[in-house]
Amino acid sequence: MPWSWAGVVREHARGARAVLDLGTGGGERLAEMRAELPARLVATEEWHVNAPVARARLAPLGVEAVRATTAALPFRDASFGVVLSRHETIVPDEALRVLGPGGWLLTQQVGMHQWREARPFFERWIDHGDHRTTYAEALRAAGCTVESREHEQRVAYPNIGPFVFMLAVAPWHVPDLDPERDLDALLAMERACTTDDGFVVSECHYLITARKPA
Repeated sequence: MPWSWAGVVREHARGARAVLDLGTGGGERLAEMRAELPARLVATEEWHVNAPVARARLAPLGVEAVRATTAALPFRDASFGVVLSRHETIVPDEALRVLGPGGWLLTQQVGMHQWREARPFFERWIDHGDHRTTYAEALRAAGCTVESREHEQRVAYPNIGPFVFMLAVAPWHVPDLDPERDLDALLAMERACTTDDGFVVSECHYLITARKPA
């Protein structure tokens, strides 16, 4: 991508007294950035599988990991100078509630055109809509200064195997994927997407940086 998530975070977190990371997953990315972030660093994770993993990884780094949803954050108003969300659904009003005046909301998300070549082979592929526009409009309506950009690129996998694995462990794309039951669709997708470079699909991401009014 033409931007570095770590670089964007580093730039906007400079001088902040406290940072909140929404949906930290297992805490891997946050742990990598820990040394460049403020002493007061808090993370949330909703999924019961990831939450204890994040807690164990981040606690030795002085980071508190809280199991919570992004729709109901257990923090006081204006508690943070920067709120981060990398691939985690956000509720703009709730994220802005815990963000202090003049603070930054930074989010990198998967775009609506992600893996578009694979979609025609599954009638039950879930279309999550244009969250980029929805988020940007909501943030502007709340008075924020918003910048938004998107990037799409073609990505080659060695073969279809890793891609099927990702579909299987991320059921929000194709619910109840079964490699045996869906074999015909998978084989058709393999034929359509395999090139001399491997199994090739498009990946799409967007970045939104929003500053709350001072």
